Amino acid sequence: MAKPVIYDLHGNPMKIKKQDLSSENTAMVRAISNKFGGMFTSELTPSRLKSILQAAEAGQPDEFYKLAEVMEEQDLHYSAVLSSRKRAVSSLGIKVKAASDDPKDQQIAEAVRRMVEQPEFIDMLDDALDALGKGSSAIEMLWDTTSSEWMPREFIWRDPRLFRFHPTRRKTLQMKREGSVDGEDLVPGKFITHLPKLKSGLQVRTGLARVASWSYLLKSFALRGWAAYNEIFGMPLRVGKFDKSASDEDKAKLLQAVIGIANDAAGIIPKEMDIEFIQNSSRGGDSLFERLLVYLDKQVSKGVLGQTMTTDDGSSLGQAIVHNDVREDIQISDGRQIATTLNRDVVRPFVIFNYGLQPAYPTIRIEVMEAEDLERMANVLDKLVPLGLKVQASEVRGRIGFSDPEKGADVLEVPGTAKAGQISKAPYFGVSEPEEDPFNDVGQDELADWQPQMDGLLDPVRKLANSAGSYDEFLEGLSGLAAEMDDSPLAQKITDATSKAAAFGDDRG
Repeated sequence: MAKPVIYDLHGNPMKIKKQDLSSENTAMVRAISNKFGGMFTSELTPSRLKSILQAAEAGQPDEFYKLAEVMEEQDLHYSAVLSSRKRAVSSLGIKVKAASDDPKDQQIAEAVRRMVEQPEFIDMLDDALDALGKGSSAIEMLWDTTSSEWMPREFIWRDPRLFRFHPTRRKTLQMKREGSVDGEDLVPGKFITHLPKLKSGLQVRTGLARVASWSYLLKSFALRGWAAYNEIFGMPLRVGKFDKSASDEDKAKLLQAVIGIANDAAGIIPKEMDIEFIQNSSRGGDSLFERLLVYLDKQVSKGVLGQTMTTDDGSSLGQAIVHNDVREDIQISDGRQIATTLNRDVVRPFVIFNYGLQPAYPTIRIEVMEAEDLERMANVLDKLVPLGLKVQASEVRGRIGFSDPEKGADVLEVPGTAKAGQISKAPYFGVSEPEEDPFNDVGQDELADWQPQMDGLLDPVRKLANSAGSYDEFLEGLSGLAAEMDDSPLAQKITDATSKAAAFGDDRG
């Protein structure tokens, strides 16, 4: 195996210790992680949210990362749509394309395929896509260096608060240092850092949690208001009535009964006292809160998925399919960006560790397979193949999703296409050949001798054409030909055909 050397972007070799690749940075991680607080200790307010976002822009995004975690745990709608966007990419198939057709490049590509087919690699995609919400994600790779082929054996998601952005290279993550404002460059070939480009500008401002944070804040206010509204107007007003002669002790008992009857739905009071329930006449106030919450959820769906048809509106299948195309654009972009990250941080180090520096490297592709319109494709083939269009059967099977049949396997065939003396093994599902409609023959007999029927009309024209000395003379002679034309044979045939067609129509009901 080639000596494990990794190169920077300029092609310069970088020193890497074997133990750095196979072990965790536990000391640094624990030292910094112990200082992390828990969740929010105070209520989120507009002023606090503003300060959190401003601090993130200034290079202190730790509170923003905590907020993003809280939003995923407490806002069910945001959690659902963000998870849907992640799964839309992580559930796609991964393909590996060799750098060329050279046998060595094919061998390297096959090794990369073995790596990406590991269950740990597939699960790692969800952790890498955590960057969609927070703007960045970092995953530590632990390499198995005991075998002849070095392979990542474990992928560990790291808390984004362990890292900071380089002060000048704002797209570069560094590990924080204990007791220092400066960061430490990450060990080459050991970390996967995904920085999705969802918008231009500072990387920390691209996270979807930032887009949805104001909706999250407004929803918290709306939910509290709705709960308070229901507490006040959700049950009838209870009024206790007592006689003028009631003592203070009687009044206290009546008050306790009025308060307790709301929860207990039962109570006893003296006969001289009375409890009246006054129904609240206010209606429609609760729908105001509901409409606000629905509106906010729709805005979050637009921001995360790019559409609302498949989440909020419950529209028709046709509308959902149209809007799913918009979401597919986002899916394609997310897949392309995560593939770029994997090619840079996983494929390239893997190839260099095991095969040395290469002029070109295999690439991972995460592609969205567009749903095939099978009916449309079948119609196109049915019309163009008989006209001479050459199409490979394997290409058609691939687009439909069928594999090439194995040798000797039973295959479906068109009934009646088996060779003479053989019985087709094709399964036949009882679909009979359509019977020929006798109505299709109407008019065929009449068309068989249409030329003699037209002779009575065309003979005078032919004679005129032969005798005319010029084109103008021919045009002048056309006006007098009507009297010489005999249309009786054609008229008789048309009459007969009409009667025949009427007879067929009566027979068919």
